[in-house]
Amino acid sequence: MKLASYVVGGQESFGVVQGDGVVTVKSHKSLREALAAGALGDIRKATQGAKPDHKLSDIRFLPVIPKPEKILCAGVNYKSHAAEVGRELPKQPSLFIRFTDTLVGHEGEMIRPKLSDNFDFEGELTMVIGKGGRHIPMERALDHVAGYTIFVDGSVRDYQKFSVTSGKNWPGTGPLGPWMVTSDEIPDPSQLTLTTRLNGAQVQHSGTDKLIYSCQQIVSFCSDFTTLHPGDIIATGTPEGVGHGRKPPLWMKPGDTLEVEITKIGVLRTKIVDEK
Repeated sequence: MKLASYVVGGQESFGVVQGDGVVTVKSHKSLREALAAGALGDIRKATQGAKPDHKLSDIRFLPVIPKPEKILCAGVNYKSHAAEVGRELPKQPSLFIRFTDTLVGHEGEMIRPKLSDNFDFEGELTMVIGKGGRHIPMERALDHVAGYTIFVDGSVRDYQKFSVTSGKNWPGTGPLGPWMVTSDEIPDPSQLTLTTRLNGAQVQHSGTDKLIYSCQQIVSFCSDFTTLHPGDIIATGTPEGVGHGRKPPLWMKPGDTLEVEITKIGVLRTKIVDEK
């Protein structure tokens, strides 16, 4: 089941994606609320065989969870990426936090800050927490994942050099979507392939089996230092190919189109614009 959050007719909604349309769910106000209520099974039954009430072309996509309580991001979690940027392998998952106002929906606009042109892309497999908890054992970690989506960790590299927080938290730099695919359709998140394209040219391509720390390890680690809640977002890191690691560097610029595709999930697409 694919679940998307969107605006249609001026109203924020969420629904089940079916083909080129969506069946709006009216039993809960938001996907985050539905996750907290443990309602995915009921939603699946209620929408099975239902006809879409809107075409995908008629909705404005929101981030799949528009206002998550937490956005946790694993840094340097592919050996190939660590090598290209000259970083040591982390001795445990290396996590940083993003703000909710950095999020952007599918087919939205990534905003290049006016104070920097060092604007870089990082395509990432991302988990959406369905069942919260603390001190979650690794062998049960995936039971707490409601589904998987795609994230772009848009990075302002010159600011990131002296502060990860400042380099990762400019408004409108974190596309999330296009939708969440429920975990029953992706029983093993280590068997996916991630591809990033900038203006149609492939810039990143990797299997998720190349993660240093697995989805299970990251969820368990995060739950040790903070309580996880339904709707929390956990990004797993990016593979090699980022603009920062190239000679010369490849920065995103206004007018560019960025696409991140992950098998079994789909394609997250955004346009790059300058900050007004």
